[in-house]
Amino acid sequence: MSAEADNDRPSYAIFIGALGSATAITFSALGASYGTAMSGRGIAEMALIKPELIMKAIIPVVMAGIIAIYGLVVAVLIAGSIGDSYSIKKAQAQLGAGLCVGFSGLSAGMAIGIVGNTCARASARQPRLFVAMVLILIFAEVLGLYGLIVAIFLYTKF
Repeated sequence: MSAEADNDRPSYAIFIGALGSATAITFSALGASYGTAMSGRGIAEMALIKPELIMKAIIPVVMAGIIAIYGLVVAVLIAGSIGDSYSIKKAQAQLGAGLCVGFSGLSAGMAIGIVGNTCARASARQPRLFVAMVLILIFAEVLGLYGLIVAIFLYTKF
């Protein structure tokens, strides 16, 4: 192996790639768990007023779970590409991909949790708010989707 090839494949490149995989799933799962917990709290409070609306109010919990799937997809892609011929450029791009989907998943999960908590309770008192809640949740979910799209673009770049 030439000296130039050794410089392009340092021993710590695998660590950087694995860090990208870990940040993708960790931060996405943190966002999903926060969204699930906050939405669940709102659903529990709403169920005291109108228990028949519980199944309609589950939407934020499902949407928060999808955020974790975005992180899982990117984490598995990154982890699957780590090997003996793993370059530092690829590792850095994949760290960026992991950070991108992780932090966007964290922020999307937080937004879903806050909206799910507030709107679940409010829609029990005013049923017309349900459509507005779903629209706001869709906009919050798209933030995580944007992170997934950019992460996949970065993953395939090198």
